[in-house]
Amino acid sequence: MCRLFGLSSAPLRTHATFWLLDAPDSLSEQSHRDPDGTGLGRFRADGTPCVDKAPIAAFRDRAFAEEARRDESVTFVAHVRYASTGGLTMRNTHPFEQDGRLFAHNGVIEGLDALDDHLGEDRSPVRGDTDSERFFALITRETRRNGGDVTGGIREAARWIAANLPVFAMNLILITPRELWALRYPDTNELYVLERPAGGRHGSRHLDHSGSGGRMRVHSASLAEHPAVVVASERMDDHPDWRLLESGELLHVGSDLRVSRQILLPDLPARQLTLDDLHPGAAASQQAA
Repeated sequence: MCRLFGLSSAPLRTHATFWLLDAPDSLSEQSHRDPDGTGLGRFRADGTPCVDKAPIAAFRDRAFAEEARRDESVTFVAHVRYASTGGLTMRNTHPFEQDGRLFAHNGVIEGLDALDDHLGEDRSPVRGDTDSERFFALITRETRRNGGDVTGGIREAARWIAANLPVFAMNLILITPRELWALRYPDTNELYVLERPAGGRHGSRHLDHSGSGGRMRVHSASLAEHPAVVVASERMDDHPDWRLLESGELLHVGSDLRVSRQILLPDLPARQLTLDDLHPGAAASQQAA
């Protein structure tokens, strides 16, 4: 299953180190389970988006994924991809950038011809083949139509897809230079949030999060002294305050680190897909690691 990770330390810029593939097991084992892409997105001090990503396949370019990336930003989004739609190319690797925002997605949306028709000319930002980038293009259009209100853009895009297209899951993390949004919908894939106080559970510790199987690791000494909000596809440490987002819940972390939530989609998709409905590649990509 694709792994999502988002971090906000607003309003402060945080130094953080990311390992996007840090598994200790052997290459022979990894060859069966290696991800199809890794990416990290953040913002420079002037608000310019910056993305490092690579399409990673078994035995190829592991150096990119194993190499640590040390960066500073108010917000971060990281993604480890298991491909369900679109080939293993740079243009299909998350996160994506549109209108100065960064976006990563975990799930499967079908009916892409209908989505393309609905997008019309607004499909132009899409460079790759994925359902994810099309979903982002719809959010971008609806945000523009809502006067730049990202919450409104996510609401309109997600509700249209839920009402009109077959959906397995459409979990997402979207960031701007100072804000973060996360959506879990429906409850097929997990997405957790941790409102982490300075120093974490013990009040004096740096942030050091690691996902299952070493798929992703994040370290930040800065967060021994500053609070943060973390969103991830799994609980990444033993802190007791990790909370599973509800189905349809949209989480917003503001520029002051204030967290708000709303149930954006109270009902299931009109056409809810199961693993049995997906083609084998897509089904394999959605299995829990």
